[in-house]
Amino acid sequence: MTTSLRPATLDDLDHITGLHTRARTAYYEAGGWSEPELTSPEAFAERREMWLRAVRSDTKTVLCAVQGDALVGVLAMGPPHDTDVDATAVGQLYQIHVQPGFWGQGIGGLLHAAFVRRLRDTSLSAGVLEAWERNTRAQGFYARHGWRTDGHRRSGPGDGDYVRMRLGVAAVGPR
Repeated sequence: MTTSLRPATLDDLDHITGLHTRARTAYYEAGGWSEPELTSPEAFAERREMWLRAVRSDTKTVLCAVQGDALVGVLAMGPPHDTDVDATAVGQLYQIHVQPGFWGQGIGGLLHAAFVRRLRDTSLSAGVLEAWERNTRAQGFYARHGWRTDGHRRSGPGDGDYVRMRLGVAAVGPR
């Protein structure tokens, strides 16, 4: 089935939050961390509020990957969070999530390509992201797309850090 991308709308919030919850639970549990907070109603409400702010933001972009009427992936991107990153040259990939049953079907690659296009279209030379150090699936995905760790770390859940990765736009080839 064909996957298409479109901007997220407020009507997508519950679907995006549900997909994020399922994907996040899968990768945290695969990394050996399982806490009730991953799926609690309070955590769901907090994630929904975060997505609401992102969809409404003038500086962030949220794209949905859809197959027919089904939301199968989501991408959030915008300016970097860290003050040591030059916002005039670098964009941040906040999140890519793919519905776990759809992993390995190219949806993440399609979302990643949209992020790279956005970097190029806005004349940014690099991207940054953070990945949980025990999410080896995500780190492998990003490494295959040219991302490299840059040494920056911050504390994360389950005694694991988040590691920052960088991508130079030139590293991913021509448009």
